[in-house]
Amino acid sequence: MAPDKSRTSLGSIKFRWLPPTRRRRILPDFSKEHRRRGLPYRATGFMSESTLSNLYGHAPRLPAYIALSRLDKPIGVYLLLWPTLQALWLAADGWPGWHLFSVFVIGTVLARAAGCVMNDMADREFDRAVKRTHNRPLTSGQLAMRDAWILLTVLLFPALILVLSTNLLTIALAVLAVLTAAAYPFMKRLTYLPQAFLGVAFSFGIPMAFTAATGEIGRLAWLLFIANAIWIVAYDTQYAMVDRDDDLKLGLKSSAILFGDLDRMTIGLLQGLFLVVMIIVAIHIDAKWLFFAGLMANVALFGYQQYLIRDRARDACFQAFLNNHWAGLIMLAAVIADLWWRAT
Repeated sequence: MAPDKSRTSLGSIKFRWLPPTRRRRILPDFSKEHRRRGLPYRATGFMSESTLSNLYGHAPRLPAYIALSRLDKPIGVYLLLWPTLQALWLAADGWPGWHLFSVFVIGTVLARAAGCVMNDMADREFDRAVKRTHNRPLTSGQLAMRDAWILLTVLLFPALILVLSTNLLTIALAVLAVLTAAAYPFMKRLTYLPQAFLGVAFSFGIPMAFTAATGEIGRLAWLLFIANAIWIVAYDTQYAMVDRDDDLKLGLKSSAILFGDLDRMTIGLLQGLFLVVMIIVAIHIDAKWLFFAGLMANVALFGYQQYLIRDRARDACFQAFLNNHWAGLIMLAAVIADLWWRAT
């Protein structure tokens, strides 16, 4: 029986009937196949296209592993990393040193990738019925659950090594963060506010940064934690607006469904509440004008996001979600600049 080539991943197409030189000329040209199956085919931000093509030739299922861990879509890393680094800079009152900086940057990348794997493992049956997700590796059959478990172990083991280099309180928080992230996918079956649960899961890096840098969780850490959780509910509601129709058909729950026609207003209120808490943070740390300049830039970005979601169109809502990367990055720049300004 002939193999089913429709489920053959990019790198497994060996072209054995061609001479080696001809194979090398053909192998890199797979952009159409990658687009059709939703696999990464261009530069991921970590590797060039030619490097990826060479890797795919030697590791046939590498594209599927990359897609499963979302390493080709770094937006999730950014949304986790910027608030964590804000907390780390504030906890250390400036540059935290290469050790902590490396632990939290690498750890954030690994934790986000592991979270994506756990999410797809839990949602694989639902993802088959959703247009945006039906081509994901576990739902399309490119990878089996055994592969997902192996990848999850590969991601969590170095993350464990990193956190072991900190202190006991940070390790305890890391364990709690993993358990919260593992529970998150199931919240969509239980509550209309899984985004609030995600807000908690995504904010664990903040108290971890404080415990790693200072050994304790003070008032400032909790203020940043609350602000970040509110911001997450706002932007993940934008994300949920993209899948609202599919979630209704599948009987899943989300804040976008809960808020209904009040979704835009509720997002605006949450964004305003985030700004209020960040003003309290500014007062607490005696921030100067650079910090407030970052907040004003966020006001402008939030206004732009409201403009994007005005008609609740899927693509526009997704663009509004992506725009939050800039909101987080600008606030990180404002925090670093403010600390530098006050130190000079």
